[in-house]
Amino acid sequence: MSTTVENIQQQISENTVLVYMKGTPQLPQCGFSAQTVQALMSCGERFAFVNVLDNPDIRAELPKVANWPTFPQLWVEGELVGGCDIVVEMHQSGELEKLVKAASERANAAEGDSQA
Repeated sequence: MSTTVENIQQQISENTVLVYMKGTPQLPQCGFSAQTVQALMSCGERFAFVNVLDNPDIRAELPKVANWPTFPQLWVEGELVGGCDIVVEMHQSGELEKLVKAASERANAAEGDSQA
């Protein structure tokens, strides 16, 4: 049986764009999660999410793994981007869309290579 930390590390490594949030993209359970998801959705790329309210073990352990105390947390290509304030600021400057699109393109290209 894998540990919570191993599960978190696997989620981060297997998902190009991943947001740990309160609630779901369709039904965010806090304003910060809602703002983060809205910014992500505007990028037009698919992303994965983990509802930390349904996963109390992840909610407890992720801040230690990430060295980031709050939710939501956006991860792109295995790297922590940050929380709501950073994501919204990046969205407003256009950086978020560039980052997410570039990561998605690399993931899609790698996926295509492995299917050849």
